[in-house]
Amino acid sequence: MGKLNWRDWAVDHEQLRRLHLLEKVPLFAGLSRRQLGKLLVKLFEKEYEAGETIFLEGEPGKALFIVLDGRVSISRVGPEGEYRLAALAPGSYFGELALIDDLPRSGTARADQHSALLILYKSHFDDLIEGHSTIAINVMGNLLKALAGYVRGTQPFSVLEGASKPLASAVAPDQSAQPAQQPGR
Repeated sequence: MGKLNWRDWAVDHEQLRRLHLLEKVPLFAGLSRRQLGKLLVKLFEKEYEAGETIFLEGEPGKALFIVLDGRVSISRVGPEGEYRLAALAPGSYFGELALIDDLPRSGTARADQHSALLILYKSHFDDLIEGHSTIAINVMGNLLKALAGYVRGTQPFSVLEGASKPLASAVAPDQSAQPAQQPGR
């Protein structure tokens, strides 16, 4: 029998996995592990079955979502039907504009397969940044960079206004695993 190390049983491997995931989310770039740990305790985990709706286009935005496991599609209804805007893999995030305002969602989010999401509600985010200005400055700066990318058309949010392909063919599967490129709300 091998030697039992106290660190092996003292470490919560699921929390460590979540922390490693947060380190790769562009929205949290520049945060230290300690700051990410403060953020991690504010996140709520929820599982969705394949085909289950996470939120509908037009609903008020209340939270940011991070894909922990599974796959999520973002779609929008247009004149010719529903259009897929993005297929998101683990490490991707969506709904980030809800951290700024509670305006209606610009698309529908649906689980493509059994998925686990980390959810950061705006109220929890507001509580977190109230006493941690460094976290607030980093996250808001990263959010501004993402918004600038949407406005300049270098990130897929710009696709929301001009989607032209039906849901079945809008996003090729191999294009979906780029967490740095995110839809807006």
